[in-house]
Amino acid sequence: MSGRTKLIVALGVLALFAAAALLLPIPGPADLRAWAAATGPATPLILLVAYSLLTVAPIPRTVFNLAAGLLVGTAAGIAIGLVATTIAAGLSFGLARLLGRDLVTRHLHRSAVKTVNDRLSGGGVLAVTSLRLIPVVPFAPFSYLCGVSTVRLGPYLAGTLLGSVPGTVAVVVLGDALTGDTPPALLACYAVFALAGAIGLVRVFRKRSPAAPVPEPEPAGPAG
Repeated sequence: MSGRTKLIVALGVLALFAAAALLLPIPGPADLRAWAAATGPATPLILLVAYSLLTVAPIPRTVFNLAAGLLVGTAAGIAIGLVATTIAAGLSFGLARLLGRDLVTRHLHRSAVKTVNDRLSGGGVLAVTSLRLIPVVPFAPFSYLCGVSTVRLGPYLAGTLLGSVPGTVAVVVLGDALTGDTPPALLACYAVFALAGAIGLVRVFRKRSPAAPVPEPEPAGPAG
């Protein structure tokens, strides 16, 4: 297929999409909420399963939190978001520990690997919570990292749940799946969460940093 033919095909497809957007009815948020309510428990269940499984891959949780808030409302959306987040975190952790733990164990003698592992395992719930609070830390890759470290499952899940509460609540409450814009209030919330996470990490680092050795006094010389 020549370049000119490809361009004609692309323009034709674009025209079809444009015509569909103009001619077909686009449901509004109220219509989507009514449709979800009419399906009964099917929508929350499907949303929970999809959220739990798909966020094991590097798919942003924000998409599902927005959908949860739009389709099932604030209370149910927050509950689904937190339960699915915990399930996805556990699945990612177990998958990484099953497949990649031996690889990391062989490199624990390296200073960089050992430092990251010590911070996570030694910091426990506080370290995981602090990193989960920072929006720029990707959910799935961090779950994999914890899975291949020596951090225990209990503190990891507790830290994930605690650290995910503010962001989940903010997106479910403030999110609007049809606007495509990030509300200013949501940006402000993210900034607060990032600051809280950074403060938590500083506390973990200070707690884990070894104290400087106290120099021993030199013996006094003979009196002359």
